[in-house]
Amino acid sequence: MATYDIERYLNVRSAYGASFAPDGERLSFLMDTTGTPQVWTADGPGRWPEQRTFYDERVTFASWSPERSELIFGMDEGGNERAQLFRLDASTGEITNLTRTPAAKHRWGGWSHDGERFAFASNRRDNAVFDVYVQDRDAVGEEAELVHEGDGWLTLGGWSPDDTRLVVTEAYSNFDQDAYVLDVESGELDHVTPHEGTVRHQSAEWGPDGESIYLVTDRGSDTLELARVDLASGDFATVEDGGEWELDGVAIDADTRRIVYSRNVEGYTELTVGELVEPDRIDPFPAPDLPEGVAGGVSFDEAGDRFAVTVTGSADNTNVYVVDARTGEAERWTRAATAGIPRETFVEPELVHYPTFDGRDIPAFFTLPDAADGAGTTPVVVDIHGGPESQRRPSFGPVTQYFVGRGYAVFEPNVRGSAGYGKAYGHLDDVEKRLDAVADVEAAVEWLADHPAVDPDRIVAMGGSYGGFMVLSALTEYPDRWAAGIDIVGIANFVTFLENTGDWRRELREAEYGSLADDRGFLESISPINNVERIRAPLFVLHGENDPRVPVGEAEQIVERAREQGVPVRKLIFEDEGHGFAKLENRIEAYSAIVDFLDEHV
Repeated sequence: MATYDIERYLNVRSAYGASFAPDGERLSFLMDTTGTPQVWTADGPGRWPEQRTFYDERVTFASWSPERSELIFGMDEGGNERAQLFRLDASTGEITNLTRTPAAKHRWGGWSHDGERFAFASNRRDNAVFDVYVQDRDAVGEEAELVHEGDGWLTLGGWSPDDTRLVVTEAYSNFDQDAYVLDVESGELDHVTPHEGTVRHQSAEWGPDGESIYLVTDRGSDTLELARVDLASGDFATVEDGGEWELDGVAIDADTRRIVYSRNVEGYTELTVGELVEPDRIDPFPAPDLPEGVAGGVSFDEAGDRFAVTVTGSADNTNVYVVDARTGEAERWTRAATAGIPRETFVEPELVHYPTFDGRDIPAFFTLPDAADGAGTTPVVVDIHGGPESQRRPSFGPVTQYFVGRGYAVFEPNVRGSAGYGKAYGHLDDVEKRLDAVADVEAAVEWLADHPAVDPDRIVAMGGSYGGFMVLSALTEYPDRWAAGIDIVGIANFVTFLENTGDWRRELREAEYGSLADDRGFLESISPINNVERIRAPLFVLHGENDPRVPVGEAEQIVERAREQGVPVRKLIFEDEGHGFAKLENRIEAYSAIVDFLDEHV
């Protein structure tokens, strides 16, 4: 069987983030054919797509106007996450910078239904908080109208059917949010989800009549369920119970009352499509005929008869499908290339569960190469997700497929604190319980060491962001378990991380990790930088110079201290990247270096 180098795998393309043009005949989407995500359009399923933007920087989203042949898209610079909003005239190709405030973040809030205005949240006034702005489609820069001054992390959920109000969500942590309704003219904000303790209120959408909002919430349960909030009375009604598995998104077409919501079943998406025949009752349509994996990003066409959705699978790269809402029939509109690698060579993982120290079973995806046998010779990369309130799901990973093709197994655990398994599971790693999640990683190594195919002396820890902290912590807490560690944009010191992270993120992160004011001593005690003398395994640290989330100083200090201890350390910093590596040439350099590092030490 042919083998391919890491550059080939990193050239496998993705198409995602679709939006229907107002004529219903065209789709826009993002695709990374040029090496960074850009705006493309297509006129039908399988049609040759047309590239619309041509930047070195990544485009983060694109949204068609509901009335005109124009789109608004977002783009930051060098990974700094301070996205600006641009208007693209799809007829002429002309592009206009609409926001022109490069020091501020701009978070998209949607077009008004008449296409005359758009909304966004921004930290222009105060770097630490987000306000709500409304801007005419042809206005630029400071012509945006400040309609509400916020005092935290605000996200907009779109305009009411009559374009007079906006849904606003405020996040206090990843497991605690509130929903509000904002009157655009008066600036009056109505709190519609008052609660005590931590309650998730997510994916808020306007009901068809504008008299209610639908959202997913764990207000009365451990898992997220679909609920409707009556805006006049404030009453909640359960529309679909979460049960054992969480619901994680909802989309509604107001004119047709059609609804799509997703259920997260051990990481796999199950989509339900139907019609709101009553405010709290859905008549279901046939399930969409989509590949197994992860689906999201629903966008209805103008008539509400079809919706576009992004689909990815462990052995199926990311593409956009269009689904007939009533029949469930689906067509793949994009043909993102696999760089000439036969699709049939991509390997599916096995969903496994392994025991940990307190008797719980931890879910994980385990991908073994075809050549693995019972001889105990297979090396393993334990790939730990970030967040921590995230989840490793069965989506396409070119690096995973490369490792498997090279004879490595890849083990992807969803340790305690991961999303997707309910509120209680998500809180199991809060503050003083932080190292319990690291113990779950150690339990994974114990499980792997007993697997007949695995070489227990060649197990590698790899992770990014919070996953990078988990790598460093695993190397310090369980030093004799590891052959090597790879820390990508990870946290080395919780105190310096919280002191230097973006002002707009600090309060959210303190809710998860502990506060500088109250928990400094504890944060110091669990920071890998203060236990670096325990590291035995070779370490590779990679980071982006412009990272606003985990500043590059985290990489610099762990490398310096580890070298002082005599640890074999390699460092790679990209001056034009932020929290991760967006540019193809940088990804190739980064993962080629990781491959060389593993070849040397594993």
